[in-house]
Amino acid sequence: MFATVINPVAISFGWVSIHWYGIIMGSAALIGLWLATWEAKRRGIDSEIVLDLMIWCIPAAIIGARLYYVIFQWDYYFAHPADIIAVWKGGLAIHGGLIGAFLVGYLFVRVKKIPFLILADLIAPSILLGQMIGRWGNFINQEAHGGPVSRSFLQHLHLPNWIIEQMNIQGTYFHPTFLYESIWSLVGVALLLLLRYWNPLRGEVFFAYLFWYSLGRFFIEGIRTDSLAFYGPSWLEHLLNFIWSPMRLLFQPGLLEGGNIRIAQLVSFCLILLAIVCVVWRRVKGVTEKYRDMDAMPRLTVPTNAQQVGEQ
Repeated sequence: MFATVINPVAISFGWVSIHWYGIIMGSAALIGLWLATWEAKRRGIDSEIVLDLMIWCIPAAIIGARLYYVIFQWDYYFAHPADIIAVWKGGLAIHGGLIGAFLVGYLFVRVKKIPFLILADLIAPSILLGQMIGRWGNFINQEAHGGPVSRSFLQHLHLPNWIIEQMNIQGTYFHPTFLYESIWSLVGVALLLLLRYWNPLRGEVFFAYLFWYSLGRFFIEGIRTDSLAFYGPSWLEHLLNFIWSPMRLLFQPGLLEGGNIRIAQLVSFCLILLAIVCVVWRRVKGVTEKYRDMDAMPRLTVPTNAQQVGEQ
């Protein structure tokens, strides 16, 4: 007996509906915040700094993720402007969220006079953990999936029936790419937490996050059928397809509409290069600040009122 499709609405009170998508996204933010504050306390960093940072960065990430998605789907939203704010229907682009959070976070550390890479290393696993959880919101909304597959294919993955049936959209089963990315992110969280104990150079946990997430996103994105895309030069199309080509041994590429370049693949490719260049350049330059080097990594605290008055 097949399971029924999960209702995207979790709770309804009259005309007010609470969607699973919002619950999952909110849970992802809270769990990521918990991990970041736990690490901050473990390293002697005032957890209020992390809380203040998240208060600014989480809304910025949501706004950036939505704007990014709306911009690349402007033909639809121009005709349906009321849907621009309907985030509960899905449509949050992770890369847009990263841009929004990065810009606001950079301004935050500049104002607070905090070394950027210290906080970037601290929150990197939290970001990836939030992304891992957030992908289940796509699962509930039956979005961010790959191309058609048979039910037997999903059964061979040893998936529970409730996941298999949720991937049945109007009688057709689809690749659970949300699950592939969620598992990839979970492994990444474990690797980042391990990396922190190997005492890397300051910033390398953050750059490892950029590399790991982008690597998985690049290859998984090629399976998806709802990728944001644009029409770019043929040489770039051929380059990205060539890099992705080993995946053809296992999967067929997903249908691509609206362009010949998947935006997420291009951004992921650039972030992979950026992470590698930054790590190599800083090591060649001779940067010596270790992740747990307390002389190079001062204990960060929020100034008291008396300190603030004295500084003025």
